[in-house]
Amino acid sequence: MSAAPDHRTLHNRVLAEVGPAIAAGEYEPGAVLTLDRLAQGYGVSRTVAREAVRVLESMRLVVSRPRTGVRVRPPEEWSVHDPQLIRWRLAGPGRMGQLRSLTELRAAVEPPAAAFAARRATPADREFLVELNGRMVATGRSGDLEAFLRLDIEFHRSILEMSGNEMFAGLTGVVSEVLTGRTEYDLMPRRPRPEALRLHTHVADAIGGGLADVAQAAMRAIVDEVVSALEDEEAADCG
Repeated sequence: MSAAPDHRTLHNRVLAEVGPAIAAGEYEPGAVLTLDRLAQGYGVSRTVAREAVRVLESMRLVVSRPRTGVRVRPPEEWSVHDPQLIRWRLAGPGRMGQLRSLTELRAAVEPPAAAFAARRATPADREFLVELNGRMVATGRSGDLEAFLRLDIEFHRSILEMSGNEMFAGLTGVVSEVLTGRTEYDLMPRRPRPEALRLHTHVADAIGGGLADVAQAAMRAIVDEVVSALEDEEAADCG
């Protein structure tokens, strides 16, 4: 006899339905979601529904008030850097707009982060990044896109952390989600472009050599290439 699902499994099931629906705009700002309606709609207890609402509240997707129920917040109040919310938005109809916003954030943050990393990284950090880049380039050339994604995330995460700026480092989850989203939704070429691999090598070598201006320029070229690819994709969708 199989065990009954625990509360966490049940509240995750509710979240997997309600969260993406809110993120996709299926609920207008101000729409009311009562615990009773959620419990009945998904066949769960009020306790489970309340747990799901608490998670949505932590993302600022909803606000719960006594006697007025659970109200959907307007998008400008959402915790837009929350990785789970980013995943939901990337899965919805506004995917390209979300990718554009995330890429513009990367363009503002990653080039200066690379410059700071070139100035502040430890010798061990520099050696690690150069070695990591070597593995990433080899994997990219082999066409193993899944393994390349893992290494690419580690590469960009490491640079944000090496910057020595906790605000930049706090965006590692955001960068991971945009890199993952581009791959999962077939917005990456089957093999990374040689130019992209070359630019990553320039970033790694510049940070390894303490060349802040070069690191910043090479990282700027990487994110500019992503912006250009997104613009091409949007143009193709409109064509």
